[in-house]
Amino acid sequence: MVNILMLSKWHVHAEGYARTVMAQPDAQITCVWDEDAERGKKWADTMGVDFEPDLAKALARGDVDAVIIETATSVHREIMVAAANAGKHIFTEKAMALTVEDCNAITEAVERNKVKFCISLAQLVNPYIQLCKKAVDEGQLGDIHYMRMRTAHDGSSRGWLPEYWYDVEKAGGGAMMDLGCHPMYTASYLLGKPKRIVSMFNTTFAPNPDADDNAVCVVEFANNAIAVLETSFVSPFNSGVFELLGTKGAIIYERGQLKMRTKDTEGGWFIPDKLPEALPIAMRMWLDGIINGTEIIFDTKKGTALTELLENAYISHKEQKIVEIK
Repeated sequence: MVNILMLSKWHVHAEGYARTVMAQPDAQITCVWDEDAERGKKWADTMGVDFEPDLAKALARGDVDAVIIETATSVHREIMVAAANAGKHIFTEKAMALTVEDCNAITEAVERNKVKFCISLAQLVNPYIQLCKKAVDEGQLGDIHYMRMRTAHDGSSRGWLPEYWYDVEKAGGGAMMDLGCHPMYTASYLLGKPKRIVSMFNTTFAPNPDADDNAVCVVEFANNAIAVLETSFVSPFNSGVFELLGTKGAIIYERGQLKMRTKDTEGGWFIPDKLPEALPIAMRMWLDGIINGTEIIFDTKKGTALTELLENAYISHKEQKIVEIK
């Protein structure tokens, strides 16, 4: 049984991850820590577990094997390094950290302490993304030259996101730092090393004018593919849009429907008969890695690759220029 310490209820997904743990046969929540003691105590009481207001004491507990980090992104480095140094396995919500420098410090602590690390990259488990990965790796689409992905909801325009969600000092940014992670890490997963990035962000409904709630990035990768990565807190419409285009074929996913074509396809577009199996959800991948030593592919390298794009996206927005990614 993996005994888990929940580190903060700051993130809007914290309760969802707690429910996921409770549904596992080989994991349980034993304790909660939160920088907001009142919030943490109330949550711990709801789950019937201990609340520990002192982070060091929480990490030192004998009934804690691992941590799930749902704190503000701005303190991820501090908390993950502390958890790794305490010998606790780490599961984290995206983003891994605000800067590549922070990610490198986390990676060093994880590797030095030999703990298991997993970051939630939920879109990558989807069968259609695995189909894209297989098609890219096997050259079925030829040379990839374009990708587009849009992930959006109406949390800002309809006002259902908590106000603290727009605190850029803690969150690191707005929509692109949150929902924008999904197209960002998907592009990195499929296209490889980024070369240049340019951003166009604005604020339409968010209560903080510094928090972007409507955002687009254009990224050029080392293989010369261009990705258009879109996100928004102002519109749920046409949210799940994905295109991957190559010189010999294409894969398009929109409104829950998938279609594909290659130069060898007779009759043009077709719906694949069989998709690759979905990967295990990140939480299950992490627990299996802890218990059985199996591979956790959502590792610090993928977390760092995501932060690399995010960090440079916000530099581009701030400086209003195309940024070369070194």
